[in-house]
Amino acid sequence: MNMTMLTTMNFISVVLAVVVIVSMVQGAARGASGSMRHLLLSVMEGAVTLVSLFAAWKGAELLSPVAEGWLTARQIEIPAEPMSFFRQLYVTLATSMRDFPLLRFGIIFLLAYVVVKQLLYRIVDGITGRALAAAAAGRDGAPSFISAAAGGAIGSITGLGRAIMLIAVLFIVTTLFPHSPAASYIEGSQLYQKGAKEVVAPFTGDLIASKLPVFTRAVEREFANILQRKYEVIDANVPTDITAAAKEVTAAGKTDEEKARLLYKWVGSRIQYDWDKVRDYEEKGIWHEQTPEDTFTTRKGVCIDYSRLYAVMARAAGLDVKVVTGLGYDGQGGYGPHAWNEVYLKEKNAWIPLDSTWYSSGGNWFNPPSFAQTHIRDGA
Repeated sequence: MNMTMLTTMNFISVVLAVVVIVSMVQGAARGASGSMRHLLLSVMEGAVTLVSLFAAWKGAELLSPVAEGWLTARQIEIPAEPMSFFRQLYVTLATSMRDFPLLRFGIIFLLAYVVVKQLLYRIVDGITGRALAAAAAGRDGAPSFISAAAGGAIGSITGLGRAIMLIAVLFIVTTLFPHSPAASYIEGSQLYQKGAKEVVAPFTGDLIASKLPVFTRAVEREFANILQRKYEVIDANVPTDITAAAKEVTAAGKTDEEKARLLYKWVGSRIQYDWDKVRDYEEKGIWHEQTPEDTFTTRKGVCIDYSRLYAVMARAAGLDVKVVTGLGYDGQGGYGPHAWNEVYLKEKNAWIPLDSTWYSSGGNWFNPPSFAQTHIRDGA
């Protein structure tokens, strides 16, 4: 094999071919009866999985509203006092389960899937008994030539099934990330294209091609909301010195917008960007976690620290505020991880964005018209 063949070879095709060949060899080694038992066991495993998924989905649809009602009735609030780690975890999980339907559905679905699958395994094992034990054992001794040939044929069927499952996974990847280098490489495999076009796409219809990306974006948005809830819980206890400072800073503000803008200028001008913290993380992999009180005391931090301090000061001043994570323009043609805030203005009945971290860089980063061009929030 020369270097030209190696460079032009698509390894997706190689992997798919190897999956079928290995299954064929395994089938020949098991013989006809062993391969048939293995195939039946694989089919049974697939059937149990499909039934479990369907039952869990329906169960989650029924139980999710019940769980929401039960959690709402408990009236769980985020306490404005110091909490232990486990108390924070409980409040975050309980309020997120109550307020975020996809998270609630997903957790119930996973729990139901595990329970239903285990129950079905017990039922199937009780019915099949010795057949399942024999299939798990696998071998009948050295198979004859005819038995080995038949086993190889059966093994190739098993291999095709495995290859199709792998193609389905790759199909999902190319659907979710259609413009990525990985998608281009995957679609360069002729074996993948044949399986995707003739088997996976007709079988799934528009479920993957159109509905999965929409569902994925909804999950991303909800995940961003869960991160927001985490900061709400962690930073719920506002120290008295920060509360006093927030009230002093916003004392001249008559409206929510005036108060929010005063806080934006104060945080942006008083806090210095901590380049040493960034270098420790980028060069040594060390992340220095700090609370809003740490940022307030040291007057140093990075974007998430600016945003968390702004949030607790805004709440102390009576404003509704969010910590938003996503990507920020780096000024060099790219984007990097970033955090900023959104604050609710009652007089405008709207959430508006602001970036106190960028205040010292010049320009207006309090709800400018071009904000969305330089900031991409998670789940957008």
